[in-house]
Amino acid sequence: MAKKRRKKKQADPISAFVVLLMLGSFFGMYKWTHSLIGAAISAGCILGIYAAIVILYNQKQTARLKRSGIKEIDKMEGRRFEIYLGHLFRMHNYNAEVTQATGDFGADLVIQKGGKKIVVQAKRYGKNVGLKAVQEIRAAMDHYGAAEAWVVTNRDYTEQAYALAKSNGVRLINREQLIAMILAVNPETKSGGQPVIQVEQVTTPAQVAASLEEPDDLECPKCGYLLVKRSSKRGEFYGCSNFPKCRHTRTLNEIAETV
Repeated sequence: MAKKRRKKKQADPISAFVVLLMLGSFFGMYKWTHSLIGAAISAGCILGIYAAIVILYNQKQTARLKRSGIKEIDKMEGRRFEIYLGHLFRMHNYNAEVTQATGDFGADLVIQKGGKKIVVQAKRYGKNVGLKAVQEIRAAMDHYGAAEAWVVTNRDYTEQAYALAKSNGVRLINREQLIAMILAVNPETKSGGQPVIQVEQVTTPAQVAASLEEPDDLECPKCGYLLVKRSSKRGEFYGCSNFPKCRHTRTLNEIAETV
């Protein structure tokens, strides 16, 4: 629900602006032509352009979801999702260990890169994740002697979870950031709804090393989220997985200089 409320707040100013444009176009055209029909057509054109932009945006988002295989992930059982995340983190050059199904002390995965240990809790949910997950992974961080604690979900988090995570230094990876991580390792995923990494057919470590040459530190210096490799017309670069909230980017040369 928190995500829906935030989207509504963002959409209201846009809708108000479009309404103002329509009114301005209507009265401006009427003042110029003294024709109600012409004024209505002018306002209708503004509405049509806005509707077309919305449709194109929704189509782009739908295509992105299909390429990510997120719908298949939504159908996974909890344990399968944990194993899947283990493979995904390995594709991002983490050493990943999936903990035992019971008695894991709140951590579903323990991942490491560059000497930094991170505990991860995986939440394959049908609704937003609440406070409990943040509390559990923060406790697991102390138990495992980890430097960081993350929660990864195929959904989003409640406002209370975001607030507690911020005050406790817990990183929350939501649906959009998970999709970005998946697409980063294989942007050419087929649209058939299958996830980018098949649990039963895992790419070998040698193939992973050949296909990915990621730096040890993939954290965005501005917001702390993961930097993931992306492609554009100008070539490959690293962008923040918190996009569009954070638009920080780094070139491959900049990354290479820090490795």
